Amino acid sequence: MKVDLGDLNAFLAVARAGGFRDGARVSGGSASGLSDAVRRLEAQLGVRLLNRTTRSVLPTEAGQGLLDRLSPALTEVEAALDFASGFRDRPAGTLKLNVPVSAARLVLPRIIPGFLAAYPDIRLEIMTDESFVDVIAAGCDAGIRYDERLEQDMIALPIGPRIQRFASAASSAYLDRRGRPEHPRDLLVHDCIRGRFASGALIVWEFEKDGEVVKVDPNGPLMVQPGGGSDLAVDAAIAGTGIISLFEDWLRPYFESGVLEPVLKPWWVQFSGPFLYYPGRRLVPAPLRAFIDYIKENGTWD
Repeated sequence: MKVDLGDLNAFLAVARAGGFRDGARVSGGSASGLSDAVRRLEAQLGVRLLNRTTRSVLPTEAGQGLLDRLSPALTEVEAALDFASGFRDRPAGTLKLNVPVSAARLVLPRIIPGFLAAYPDIRLEIMTDESFVDVIAAGCDAGIRYDERLEQDMIALPIGPRIQRFASAASSAYLDRRGRPEHPRDLLVHDCIRGRFASGALIVWEFEKDGEVVKVDPNGPLMVQPGGGSDLAVDAAIAGTGIISLFEDWLRPYFESGVLEPVLKPWWVQFSGPFLYYPGRRLVPAPLRAFIDYIKENGTWD
């Protein structure tokens, strides 16, 4: 039997207070409203729950039995609701993020340790995925993507570096052997380490200088899937297999150590940094709200 919880609470208020006026004062409702609720409940159950006189209101045998069994049950309900609402005031629980490998490597390491230290009751789960997925369907609370891959009904919050660049690089041994490109079209006669998304789309290399935009589709002996295969591509470039194109931040340590040499640096294309994106809804889960607040204060840099 489906019974309105409000009617049950009205019955409890009247039975405990011993009257409709006192029950209204305790519950914050009106005596007439409580009377209507109790009548609805009695009609639905088909039994009288309260004996009413001009001087008192007392539970019937059925009413007393309901009162005795209902009180602990509703106490548990109130405790459960208090527990759930506590997540609003004390961020706790699990936060699941869907991110590309580049964000897991280049963005999150500067954010996650501080965030988890600030919110020790939050457990963070990171799912890496290079394809654009429905974060809700994937069981995630939010994701990280670049602006050209954001859905319009999502809220987007800047996260990480606001300007990034794609860099091209090769080992000095390879460049000494094959020559150093001076224009992006020179790459067409070089061995290039390419990337292909899981969808099958091939990543076209794009360059820009002084307003001139050049897109090239070079050949090469190695093809990898972005993200999971990027470290293999870097290792191959270091070994002299060919020229690689990847995030500048990813390649910077190899430039600094000297195992890779920048290629066509004046032509490197810059683009806006990534965004944290999440559904535009009124009630944001407490762990996600805490992460959003943390990102607004600590989550972007030049």
